Amino acid sequence: MLAAALGGCSVGPDYRPRTTAELGVPDAFSVTSAPTREDLTRWWRSFDDPVLGDLVERAAATNLDIAQATARLRQAREALVQNRAGLLPTISGSGGLSRSETLRGGGSLITLPDGTVQNVGGGGGSNFSLGLDAQYQVGLFGEVRRTVEASRAQYEASGFDQATVLLSVQAEVARNYVLARLYQLQLANARDSLALQDDNLEIAGFRVQAGLVSSLDQEQARVQRAQTAASVPLIEQQYNAAVSRLGVLTGEAPGALKPLLAPVKPIPRGPQTAGVGIPADVLRQRPDVRAAERNLAATTAQIGVAKAQLYPALAISGSIDTNAGAFGSLLETITGGLFAGLTQAIFNGGRLRSQVRGAEAAADGALAAYKQTVLTALEDVENAVVALRTAEERARQFAIAQDAANASAILSRSQYRTGLTDFTTLSQQEAALLSARNSAAQARGDQATALVQLYTALGGGWDASVTPQAPDPQRTTQDGIR
Repeated sequence: MLAAALGGCSVGPDYRPRTTAELGVPDAFSVTSAPTREDLTRWWRSFDDPVLGDLVERAAATNLDIAQATARLRQAREALVQNRAGLLPTISGSGGLSRSETLRGGGSLITLPDGTVQNVGGGGGSNFSLGLDAQYQVGLFGEVRRTVEASRAQYEASGFDQATVLLSVQAEVARNYVLARLYQLQLANARDSLALQDDNLEIAGFRVQAGLVSSLDQEQARVQRAQTAASVPLIEQQYNAAVSRLGVLTGEAPGALKPLLAPVKPIPRGPQTAGVGIPADVLRQRPDVRAAERNLAATTAQIGVAKAQLYPALAISGSIDTNAGAFGSLLETITGGLFAGLTQAIFNGGRLRSQVRGAEAAADGALAAYKQTVLTALEDVENAVVALRTAEERARQFAIAQDAANASAILSRSQYRTGLTDFTTLSQQEAALLSARNSAAQARGDQATALVQLYTALGGGWDASVTPQAPDPQRTTQDGIR
């Protein structure tokens, strides 16, 4: 009770959450967007692609970057447990047994508790002793409580850091999945174009043999086919890189997912509209913003820890001891003592005040980092909104271009067969068709990627209503050993 009364004062500033106005958060985004948004906890389900959903959820369970973040979270929790122990006294016990042996000369050998043997006079016998010691650092000016406060904030920041890693991994999985499907589509486009160019080369050969055209048409057909064929290995390389990356992101070997992605599927399409809400939502939903806020709270508490070193420190210690010649008589005589010591720094060359100034500077830096994180988050949202909007428009225009290029290529091929046009015109139209197909595919891939970027910028992919906690230490295993 005395310790609690003495420790009721804490020096240093109390942490105060910043308002949106202090952080420079506007009332609305500068880009046009839907004012409300759906639940983003499992945003990948909006793509209606089971393979994508399986990969994202598998990565959340097995990704090694997330495992490292979880280990750091566990470390932060144990640091909090250790610092909270400073709020309680430290108690230790001791016990001893000594025996004496009678010597011929009338003396005796006594075996002391530390193992040494001492020659003393008198008869033989045994001696039992028990002791209990307690020590308590009161923390008159709150240095212990401020330390716990800082440690708790750091633990919470570590939880939000883990969530930030989780969101980053989810976005990376989705992005590489979209790339893998895009490369599959581009490979299909190239192979379809090769089939047409083989047909064109055959037709050009027949027309040369018939003397209808010069060998120039045949050589142009060979050039065009070779150039298209040369693009296939590059696309295959890019596809392999995307699939390998997905394997690593899910904690497996680079080639482990090739059978899963071997069946060709279209690029996933998300919903037609995606609301973004208001800028203030970002402060609650983005884990990196919340981690920055918790880091500011931790550095604010550290100012109090540094300031408490300028004031007196009180330590209380006590002990209870008993000893007897028989074990049954140990509790007959008990002695004890209590000691309280007060220490005060008198001269330290300005070190303690410098520590206070250093803690204040760290808090100023943490506040600036918090504001920067908030502004960067808002920037990410606005950029993602614009990227999605432009990708949708590009996808619409390239779809029109693809239809037009397909019609032109069909017409040119028909005219070349009947001799109404030259091979140069046919070659140009079919090259334009392949380019239009790939551009349309790229635009659809960009659209899906921009939607993933928007969901990530909004902080989707986790439950923002719950502060992440370290897993139960009783259930944590290392290499299969509990």
